[in-house]
Amino acid sequence: MKTTAAVLESPNQPLRVCELDIPLLNGGQVLVEMHWSGLCRSQLMEVQGLRGKDPFLPHLLGHEGYGQVIEVGPSVKKVKPDDNVVVTWIRGQGIQGGGSIFLDRKRKINAGPVATFATKAVISENCCVKVDDNISGDAASLLGCAIPTGAGIVMNEMKPRPNSSILILGAGGIGLAAIAGALICKCNPIVAVDLSEENLKLAKIFGATHTYQSSDFFENSISSKLTGGKGFDYAVEAAGSTFTIERAFNSVRDSGGLCIFASHPPEGKLISLEPHSLIRGKKIQGSWGGACDPDKDIPLFADLHAQGKLPLENLISHRFSLDEINDAFEILERGNCGRVLLNLSNN
Repeated sequence: MKTTAAVLESPNQPLRVCELDIPLLNGGQVLVEMHWSGLCRSQLMEVQGLRGKDPFLPHLLGHEGYGQVIEVGPSVKKVKPDDNVVVTWIRGQGIQGGGSIFLDRKRKINAGPVATFATKAVISENCCVKVDDNISGDAASLLGCAIPTGAGIVMNEMKPRPNSSILILGAGGIGLAAIAGALICKCNPIVAVDLSEENLKLAKIFGATHTYQSSDFFENSISSKLTGGKGFDYAVEAAGSTFTIERAFNSVRDSGGLCIFASHPPEGKLISLEPHSLIRGKKIQGSWGGACDPDKDIPLFADLHAQGKLPLENLISHRFSLDEINDAFEILERGNCGRVLLNLSNN
């Protein structure tokens, strides 16, 4: 059996879309016909070589998506053929099936436990979550990374009380999901800051009470004005730079203000914090997928979507075919977008 997939040959080079031979399934592996896959900045950084040395080249990419199970390998019990599944990099229940080696003629192409930029993908069992067919495939694909990370930071890690003030720096896919989570938790005010006017319009749709372009927000001391000089109760950093992580941390209040950053800047970059801010009680931490339990949280997010509380379709700003994947990454790099998706059904 064959698949059409996007291959990263070397950093800072366009991905190559080609036909590959699919390996036989090992124990704990699932063959999924992919319908949709999301693109995120983590994958862009990998393409650009900003994640450090890459010992697995050439290899496949992609870590969130939606599709239908074609076949299961030995010992797989969690899903069966014809099940609709969300594919996620966040590990859940089931066997860790490991990576795979595809063949381009006789040339080996590596793939990790999750690689969704392909029409058919070999996925580890613990990276699959069955979902009902009452959610569209494009919306469901967002449940693999963007929603668990962004909304999970707020709902699982911050757990804010109603009327807590929250700042979201970066209104891309993860930032918009964080805004949605803040609205569900009844935060107020919900302040979104981004460079892009288009992203800020989306932030309003998702529930932001205030939106500002970055320069206006930081140059005019708006943080102090909105919080009476105290600082925000919470801040989510989803813009992807050490500068914005530092700014988010500086924006939270003393005595318990919490900043959580979702992004990971390029390898080797360091953040600089005033030590006495920590002594005064400010807190900062990173997030690993919004502390989500995929088997519990993905169905919960799907249910919130069905109730109209999580408008996932509004998060999607662009759709591309697999052949257009390099164009899709160009849009993502510009930053003037919500979530960018690949439609894999037409390939």
